[in-house]
This record gives sequence, structure tokens and C-alpha cells, in this order.
Amino acid sequence: MSQSRIGRINEEIMRELSTAIRGLKDPRVQQMLSITAVDTASDLRTAKVYVSVFDKEKSREVLKGLKSAGGYLRRHIGSALQLRYTPELIFIEDHSIEHGTRIFDILATLDIPEEDHDEQGND
Repeated sequence: MSQSRIGRINEEIMRELSTAIRGLKDPRVQQMLSITAVDTASDLRTAKVYVSVFDKEKSREVLKGLKSAGGYLRRHIGSALQLRYTPELIFIEDHSIEHGTRIFDILATLDIPEEDHDEQGND
């Protein structure tokens, strides 16, 4: 299957999941969370859903709640998207936002002097 089609499917799954998660009544999933990426297999059998949770202490409970609601979310995707197979959802905690913030903080603490462009002889 072409990469552009998989990319479009990933975006649609991410959009539909964001909508469906807001409607869940499970208190474990009512935390502030964000779906950062979806990676669907080329055969459309599985989709890895990367989730970033604002409250890191409750991230394990949020993932348990999402896994528990996996059947409902899968049915929601199946009815919203007309695909041959509705992928099984695998929820994975994503730490990329946390790592990006840490790198930004490290860069902010560096003492790098600014260069004066006129002294270098550039015209």
C-alpha cells in the first residue's frame, strides 16, 4: 500500500480518535492527554497510537483506561472510516514532548556569545 495512503489513514485515525476520546466517560481517560502520532501497519491490521499524558503520575492509569475502551474506539473508527479492515489499536506512551522540553531547557542554559556579523568581513 502506498505511503501517502497510509499517511492519510494515520491522520484520519488520529482525528477520529481525538473526537471519540473526548466522549469517553471513563474517569481514567478524563486526564489531559494528546495523541501525538498514529502508525498503521501496511496491512491495516494494527495501529500504534502514541499518547502523551500531561500528568506523568497518572499515565499508566490513562493507558489502562484507553486499552479498556479499545473496542469502543475501534468500532468508532470502523464506522467513521470505510476501510477493508479496522486496525487493532495499540496504545503507547509517548515521551517526545517531555524530551523536547528537556532539550529546550538545556539549550536555554547554554552561554553562547552572539557573533557580530560586521566584524567577520562579510559584505
